[in-house]
Amino acid sequence: MSDLLHDLIARAADRAPASLALSAPAARMDYGMLHGLVDDVARALAGAGLARDERVAVWLDKRLETVAAMFGAARAGGVFVPVNPVLKEAQVLHIMRDCDVTHLVTTGERFARLAPHLGDGDALRRCVLVEGDPTAAGTPPAVTVQTWDAFLAGARGTPHRRIDVDLAAILYTSGSTGRPKGVVLTHRNMVAGAKSVADYLGNVPRDRLLALLPLSFDAGFSQLSTAFHAGASVHLMNYLLPAEVPRVVATEGITGLGAVPPVWIPLARLEWPEAATAGLRYVTNTGGAMPRATLELLRAKLPATRVFLMYGLTEAFRSTYLPPEQLDRRPDSIGKAIPNAEILVVRADGTECDPDEPGELVHRGALVAQGYWNDPAKTAERFRRAPGQPEGVVSPELAVWSGDTVRRDAEGFLYFVGRRDEMIKTSGYRVSPTEVEEALYAIPMVAEVAVFGAPHPELGQQVVAFVVPASPAGFDAGALIAECRRALPGFMVPGRVEVRGELPRNPNGKINRTVLRDELLAQVSAGGGPVDARRVADAGAAAEGGAG
Repeated sequence: MSDLLHDLIARAADRAPASLALSAPAARMDYGMLHGLVDDVARALAGAGLARDERVAVWLDKRLETVAAMFGAARAGGVFVPVNPVLKEAQVLHIMRDCDVTHLVTTGERFARLAPHLGDGDALRRCVLVEGDPTAAGTPPAVTVQTWDAFLAGARGTPHRRIDVDLAAILYTSGSTGRPKGVVLTHRNMVAGAKSVADYLGNVPRDRLLALLPLSFDAGFSQLSTAFHAGASVHLMNYLLPAEVPRVVATEGITGLGAVPPVWIPLARLEWPEAATAGLRYVTNTGGAMPRATLELLRAKLPATRVFLMYGLTEAFRSTYLPPEQLDRRPDSIGKAIPNAEILVVRADGTECDPDEPGELVHRGALVAQGYWNDPAKTAERFRRAPGQPEGVVSPELAVWSGDTVRRDAEGFLYFVGRRDEMIKTSGYRVSPTEVEEALYAIPMVAEVAVFGAPHPELGQQVVAFVVPASPAGFDAGALIAECRRALPGFMVPGRVEVRGELPRNPNGKINRTVLRDELLAQVSAGGGPVDARRVADAGAAAEGGAG
C-alpha cells in the first residue's frame, strides 16, 4: 500500500517494472526506468542542498522530465509547485515569490524571460534547464544554472524522511479577489485522492490515460496519480488542436480521457474514428458544467464510452461524481460524494439543509487540503470546523466551505445552484476579476476598470471589462486587448471591452458592481454583445489549461 505520493511509482515498479508508465511523442518509459529517474532527481536535489519542505517549481510543458521533477521533489522531502506553462512571467514570479521557491526546473527559453526580473530578494538558488544554454547572459549571480544532465550527474544526497501528513505540493488557484493562492497538499491528500478517483473510475493496469489538461491543474495531475496507483500508463499531450485528440486516442490506444467543457465542445463536433471509439472506456468532465447539447452529441459520437460528470475544488481535489448510469435520469446533477469523502449541504448556521433546500456545499474527509500558503486570513474564511462534530473535540476537524450553493434531492443527488463570489470560470480556469483589473490598471490608456464574467456558450463565461479610458479621444479597444495579451495568459484576456465615460457608484463612492453586473446580464439575455473570435480560439489552446 502506498502512503507517500512517490510510492505510487515505486510500488508499481515493484509489481511490474517493465510495464509502460509514461509516454510522450518520441519518448517512452517503463515503471522501472521512471522509478529510477525519480530517485535520481531526489538524490540530486538532496545533494544540491534542498532543505526539508523547500519548494521546487516546475515550469515546463508536459514531458517525461516534468513528471520526474515533480515526483522527485516529493521523494527528496521537498514540496513541488507545478506552474502552468501558459502563464506569463508576472504570474510565474508571483507564484515563486509567494512560496519562496528555491529550485526551478524549466527550459532555457523560459528562464531567459524570467531572469531579468529576478533580484536579490528572491529565494531562488538553483535553476535546472531540461534544454537550453546554462551560460546565457542575464542570470543573477546568486542562482546556479545547470543542464538537466549535469544536475543528475552532480552530488548525491540522502532524501529527507517523510510521512503521509508531510507536505507534498502547492497548487495555485485563483479566487474571486487578488492574485492566485497556493493550496497546500500533503502526501495523504494526494494519495487519498488518487485511490478515490481510481476506485470509481475502475482504473486497472491495462488502462492508458491521456494527460490533456495541464499538470498544474488538480484534475490534470490526477491523470498521473490515478494511473500510477493502478499501475496503468499515461500519454503526455500538449494540447493544440481539437482534431489531434481523436488521432492520438486511436494511435496510443487511450482508454481514459479527462477534459473541461471548452475542450469537449469542439471535440464533440468532430468525427471520431472507430479505432478511437472502440477502446475508449471512459471520459470525464470537470472545471464547469457540460452543456446538455454537448453531452448528448458526445454520447452519440462515443456510444460505447462511459461519461463521468464531476465537480471538484482544488482545496479538496475532487468532491462528487455522477455515475454514468444516472446520466439519462439526471444529466444536470453533479452526483454524489466520491469514495472516502462526505459532502454536506448546510445553512449559514452549519445545520444541514432539508431535501431540495439550497445551501452551501461543505466537503470533509482525507482530501481536504491544509489551507492556503502563508495566508491565514483566507484560510480561515474557507477552511472551518466541519459541521456536526461533538463539542468535546478539542482539535476539531476542518472542512472546506466551498462558497458554492447546491441542493440535494430526496435521493441524495446534488445539483449546482450558483456561487456567492465573483470568480469567473472560463475555459475551465478560475479567473480572479481583481487580478485582471490589476493588469488593466497597469496599462496607461486605462483610467478605471471593472471586470466580470458573462455567460458564454463555449467558454462557460467570457471575461468582460468595463473600461473608462484615460483619454477618450482616439481610444482603441483593440490596442488595449493587444496590451493585455502581452501581460496575461490567453484565458485571462478580456474577450469584450465595454467603454464608459464613467462607472456607476454606490453611496460609499465605490464602483457599483451590482449595477454593472445586472447591465451585463441584461445584454446577454437580449442577445447583445459581440463574441471575439480570437478569444474563442485562445480558449481552445488555453485548455492546455483549466482549474477545478
